[in-house]
Amino acid sequence: MSLAVLKSRALAGMHAPEVTVEVHLANGLPSFTIVGLPETEVKEAKDRVRAALQNACFEFPARRITVNLAPADLPKESGRFDLPIALGILAASGQMPADDLDKYEFAGELSLSGELRPIRGALAMTYAMYRAGDAAGRRRGFILPGANADEAALVRDAAIFPAGSLLQVCSHFAARDGDAKLVRHRPAAQAAAPAYPDFAEVKGQAQARRALEVAAAGGHSVLMVGPPGTGKSMLAARFPGILPPMTDEEALESAAVQSLSGSFSAARWKTRPYRAPHHTASAVALVGGGGTPRPGEISLAHRGVLFLDELPEFDRKVLEVLREPLESGHITISRAARQADFPARFQLIAAMNPCPCGYQGHGSGRCRCTPDQVARYQDKISGPLLDRIDMQILVGALPHEELLRQADGEPSAAIAERVNGAFEKQVRRQGKGNHALSTAEIDAHCKPDAGGEQLLRAAMARLNWSARAYHRVLKVARTIADLAGDKTVMQPHVAEAVQYRRALREH
Repeated sequence: MSLAVLKSRALAGMHAPEVTVEVHLANGLPSFTIVGLPETEVKEAKDRVRAALQNACFEFPARRITVNLAPADLPKESGRFDLPIALGILAASGQMPADDLDKYEFAGELSLSGELRPIRGALAMTYAMYRAGDAAGRRRGFILPGANADEAALVRDAAIFPAGSLLQVCSHFAARDGDAKLVRHRPAAQAAAPAYPDFAEVKGQAQARRALEVAAAGGHSVLMVGPPGTGKSMLAARFPGILPPMTDEEALESAAVQSLSGSFSAARWKTRPYRAPHHTASAVALVGGGGTPRPGEISLAHRGVLFLDELPEFDRKVLEVLREPLESGHITISRAARQADFPARFQLIAAMNPCPCGYQGHGSGRCRCTPDQVARYQDKISGPLLDRIDMQILVGALPHEELLRQADGEPSAAIAERVNGAFEKQVRRQGKGNHALSTAEIDAHCKPDAGGEQLLRAAMARLNWSARAYHRVLKVARTIADLAGDKTVMQPHVAEAVQYRRALREH
């Protein structure tokens, strides 16, 4: 047999399209050619595969070897095609049986010794393979490096066969007894409950803690404004611990994005992501991109928290790219030759100082910033972006005497119980969190009583709110009512929601 055909997977954004690896041996001067739009990492597979075969005591054919990665118009990147290429050469040259190759898909990078190294995107590839079963319900097994087994096994009922080396894979197809066969990987035991920093460690700041509870219950974005050292970063770090537990579907989505970046760990299964990029981050680092598009920070924070500290210190052009994902929950990265779509349903928590020196309004009176300096500093955050942030709260400095007298705060578990109860009400009522309500759904579920309507109209006229700001205040008020256990949005709920829009500047 001079032709072998195997199946593998490429990565295109969150998708993992099937790739057919065709290996043909022909007479002629010895050569090794890979076609099918391979990128540099795939072209380098020639040297890795040659060395791996020789060090595994196989014969490397002195023939004209052509490897075709189909479809030809789909770019192929990374070393995941090393394993199927090596197996194809062995099958085409008759050094291993080819009868059962069509029952499996293969992915794995080879070392020069023939060991299998982990790959990116194993979870996304496994999920795509599992969904691609034929009409009769038959699905292929997936042979991949052992280091990726726990990650791939998160796709329930997928047949995962981890291997440590090229020799183990060859033995699986050549052996007649079961001892040399690869063993199907069983999912690891359920990971322990996620461990987050506890709100009990935060002293004081009752108003900020209340605002974050409301934000967690309804999925609202928050901007915290206050002097240095008031606990803004500490509050943000503890915020994921009061969010509702992740569902299996949410956890799988989040893990798949992490897998694309090579940063997923099975030990963090069902743990809300918490991303805190430095303010020097570029727009590409934040939203994703590159020649071969990769997910950025907003996608790596999918179903979790994106914390932007020192918000005005970010480049303004970088911040502006957040406007669309905050609304849509996804980001589309377009290049001349390809397009990639990544999920980006994150919860934004931002923090900033009120002025350049940071001490405007501080009890020490040390701020000497002029009104023009303060205005220029705050104007680094554009009106359209600020309009999309649901809640804007003040985090003031506590006097030293009061700070020393403060007892430990309420633990995260107690806050999370209230948050989860309010969120479950939203799911039963409308099938989603309050932050995701459309205009028609806001009219149906967030209509305030007469007193609340009158207060909201007065606030809108005085503060010159946009229609977007008006709707966001209504959604926050709906969340406050859910926390209170009230079916109707009433005046006190609206009054509290209005206060969460006045921290930075009235607009």
